[in-house]
Amino acid sequence: MAILCAVRWDHQLHTPMYILLANFSFLEICYVTSDVPNMLVNFLFKTKTISFTQRLLQLYFFFSLDTTECLFLSVMAYDPFLAICHPLHYLTVMTTKFCSSLVIFCWVYGFLWFLIPVVLVTQLPFCDPNVIDGFLCDLGPLLDLASACIPIPGTVLICGTMSSLLIFATFFYISGSYTLVLRAVMQVPSAAGRKKAFSTCSSHLAVVFLFYGSVMITYVSPGSGQAQSMQKFTTLFYSVLTPLFNSVIYSLRNKEMKDGLKKVLRGS
Repeated sequence: MAILCAVRWDHQLHTPMYILLANFSFLEICYVTSDVPNMLVNFLFKTKTISFTQRLLQLYFFFSLDTTECLFLSVMAYDPFLAICHPLHYLTVMTTKFCSSLVIFCWVYGFLWFLIPVVLVTQLPFCDPNVIDGFLCDLGPLLDLASACIPIPGTVLICGTMSSLLIFATFFYISGSYTLVLRAVMQVPSAAGRKKAFSTCSSHLAVVFLFYGSVMITYVSPGSGQAQSMQKFTTLFYSVLTPLFNSVIYSLRNKEMKDGLKKVLRGS
């Protein structure tokens, strides 16, 4: 919320990079809201039940927001790539209209991508005991629960393929963008210029490694029978801890954002 307020009220932050960051911060708020409240209820009360409809809604919103985050991280990698590798074209390409189009694309496509896996999950049989070994309706435990009733290799294959396709496509795009950025930065003759370029990219790279490291462990092959304790830990890490780290990284490692937050706190 602090990042959103800083971007909204500080006119110096009305640039494509910070517009994307503001949307990313709002996404993180929605992302955490989709699973943490229910997790806290389960911790505080003995009754740990969830209806079938609530389970599907949580599954859909959690993974749609997950998909949207992958897309936003890709778009946020395109911005420094354009600024560092093609600086003369940056102002003509990364206009407010184009930035808004990228934001709309991320939100809309993010909520469309996971419709097929959710529809497939609604067709699966779930026999007693319907107990999910986890703190949210994660895809892996749901597939394991259904596979205990009947074999579902087709559904597991489709869900795993769609998850892997999204994760690796966006990750390789981000890696390729920063490879080109790194090559361009190394050609900068000034040490101060190289340091400034590296500082611009370091925050985003830290977020990418935190997010994709834990997501790849969990969702590249859902329902593959990996250790339940490891799956719960990685799910907890990227769904709760990573959003917390992201906000700290983007606010404390960015001078313009720190200045904007100070203005918000001072009410100026």
